[in-house]
Amino acid sequence: MEVLKNDTAEILIIVFFIITYFMSVFEKIADWKGTKTYYKNHFQQTFLFKFIPVLLLKVVVFELVTLIFLTIGLYFIFSNSSFEIAKIGLIFSAITLLFFLLAQRIAKDYPGAMNITVYFILNCFGIFLLT
Repeated sequence: MEVLKNDTAEILIIVFFIITYFMSVFEKIADWKGTKTYYKNHFQQTFLFKFIPVLLLKVVVFELVTLIFLTIGLYFIFSNSSFEIAKIGLIFSAITLLFFLLAQRIAKDYPGAMNITVYFILNCFGIFLLT
């Protein structure tokens, strides 16, 4: 597998985010009520509190779109060495992470925002490698 030999870092970053978003979507859907309660508590002191169910649904949809693009992109990397769809997936991922960062900053959860920054740096590096 020549593509695996030549593009190992790119593939590993994409697989990392596929696992991340798959688990995130799965956990949110499997325990929707618990997830909603968690986020209501987390954003209790913010204006986002009223919008948690709608925002949570939008987050799941955005994560699913990201997951689909990354998965199809990974297939295209292996099938014909095309990186465009995977790059679109990482761009959706970066936008999703920016939403998370903004929400954490609104909630004044600075350690949470810092954790998202680590994902964002890896995400941007992945986009750089795919360009």
